Amino acid sequence: MKEIKEFINRDQFAKHSGIELLSVALGQAIARMTVHPWHLNGVGTVQGGAIFTLADFAFAAACNSHGKVAVAVNVSITFMKAVSTGVLTAEAREISINPKLGTYTITVTNEQKQVVALFQGLAYRKEQQL
Repeated sequence: MKEIKEFINRDQFAKHSGIELLSVALGQAIARMTVHPWHLNGVGTVQGGAIFTLADFAFAAACNSHGKVAVAVNVSITFMKAVSTGVLTAEAREISINPKLGTYTITVTNEQKQVVALFQGLAYRKEQQL
């Protein structure tokens, strides 16, 4: 898991967004982001792109946890609850995997464990090692 942590922590956009990897194991990962004023949109709630980036980061950690380069081929997100403050946590879980594809569900929650967003991702697994 050391390699995946080093690999995923090279993500400069996530780092710039204030996202940190809490844990990673085979097919799963947890990341969090403390909400700052720069995460807010014009109506004062966390911008959808910030939530997407948090979920996508957890997705990347989970799908690359097998040691092969995996890239997104299709993702979708559903926003369930608006938030303006606090800490958001994204938990990625592998639903299915085969030699070429992996399917993942990422749940983004607030500090009260309320679901903020649901993210579904399909990853293509390359032969290339991390």
